[in-house]
Amino acid sequence: MIEIRRNFSRRMLLRLVVFGVIAVAILLANYGYINNLYLKNQLTPVGMVINGGILFAFLLGLIKVVSSLWYYMQEESALARFIRQFSEDPAKPLKGIHAKSIIARRYNIIRELSEQHARINHSALASTLLADESTRTSFARYIGNILILTGVFGTIVSLSGALVGASNLLDSAQDTGSMGLVIHGMSTALSTTITAILCYLFYGYFNLKLGDAQTHLLSGVEEATAVYLLPKYARDSESMLQEVSGLIHGLREAAGAMLAIQTEYAQAGSRLNEVADALGQQMGSTRENIDSIKLLLREGFRLPTAGS
Repeated sequence: MIEIRRNFSRRMLLRLVVFGVIAVAILLANYGYINNLYLKNQLTPVGMVINGGILFAFLLGLIKVVSSLWYYMQEESALARFIRQFSEDPAKPLKGIHAKSIIARRYNIIRELSEQHARINHSALASTLLADESTRTSFARYIGNILILTGVFGTIVSLSGALVGASNLLDSAQDTGSMGLVIHGMSTALSTTITAILCYLFYGYFNLKLGDAQTHLLSGVEEATAVYLLPKYARDSESMLQEVSGLIHGLREAAGAMLAIQTEYAQAGSRLNEVADALGQQMGSTRENIDSIKLLLREGFRLPTAGS
């Protein structure tokens, strides 16, 4: 029986929750530094807007990762149940399994193709399923790709503001507000870079694990198809050749068994002939003994012989 790790996605979800709690605890422990860096003495709303945009994209991607992991957790459970039921009762393998689950759709497709006596192309089915599931995680991959870019964008915008302040400072040496704008621009560039990097480190790990969960599920579906469904429903020339080769192998084993039985019968017949010969010799000696006993009885009792 195929071993499916039905709790793979569930473990990833639990790990995400644990890491999220740890991250929130670290942020709360360093609230003073975060407040000074992100909230206090902000001359322009550029930093808050860009950091807010990074966090918004991060949360959207995280929601997508969580929902996808939840979906794959349900699919892993359905696959494990299908394999167990198919092994125990092949007549009702979809009992209690949602009709729109991946393994239920794969089973129905293969059964319909078999009923129509059509060729079952396992490679085409696998490629179609992989392409369909790739669209499910495309948004999560997109968020992972743009998180670092948003940090770079925030850095560029902040440095542009700092350059504007530096230009004003050069024009008027007494303009202290321009010096504050330069410092604010540098601080904003630093904060947006830190935000993007930290979000990317957290999000990138679980986005990678989402890909692992998808690969794990799809490999389980294809393995179940190859081990359980194709041997039962495939009707192409290759499967027929395999069935014929299996029959030939069975006939060869039966012929070998019959030859062994025939050899045993020949050996038994030979032993039976030996026993019959030994029994014939014993019967001959017994007859001679009986004749001698008869002769002794006649002589002892002076009985007439059969001819007198």
